[in-house]
Amino acid sequence: MHQPTPYPVPIEALRQPRGWLWRALGRAYLRLGGWRIEGAFPEDPKFTTIVAPHTSNWDFVVGVAVVFALELRVSWLGKHSLFQTPLRRFFLWLGGIPVNRQVRHGVVDACVKAFEGVPALLLALAPEGTRKGASQWRSGFYWIATAADVPIWPVGFDFRDHVIRLMPVFHPTGNLETDLPLIQALFDRVHGLRERPLEAPGS
Repeated sequence: MHQPTPYPVPIEALRQPRGWLWRALGRAYLRLGGWRIEGAFPEDPKFTTIVAPHTSNWDFVVGVAVVFALELRVSWLGKHSLFQTPLRRFFLWLGGIPVNRQVRHGVVDACVKAFEGVPALLLALAPEGTRKGASQWRSGFYWIATAADVPIWPVGFDFRDHVIRLMPVFHPTGNLETDLPLIQALFDRVHGLRERPLEAPGS
């Protein structure tokens, strides 16, 4: 009989057990949706995770299911308006950090300081600036990783094959023009819920 692929296990410093019910709900959602997880977690205790492509609010739902299923401790940046809803406490409990996208100054520095103050941190970011139209990547995730001297962990949500692809970490060189096309190429075969063209990198 075919045995299901076991769930990858993060290093202990990145685990956050929330109880069997949340773990069971996350795994049930992935199982019923036909999702599987391929790949392994990095051995690094600190890294910036980029999740792409981001084309639908369903990306967030799948991401939450993964966090629950793997009992994962994660911090993530979200637009501040998300935290002005009745779900504010839930988002904060999930590790959400509200960011005003109209005020860019200070976000990179704040994230770098967050890495300096803890022994382990998984900071998840969506590198794309919008869910609609063409996909344009912002470079903030790159400068956070570079300034904090941590690797970048690419994770793809492939809605065509229903696979969460955990890729090997990428160590930035500090040359954005060289590195960014290499990182984007890792997602060439990852299909979002809505297909869209990829534009030149934004900032």
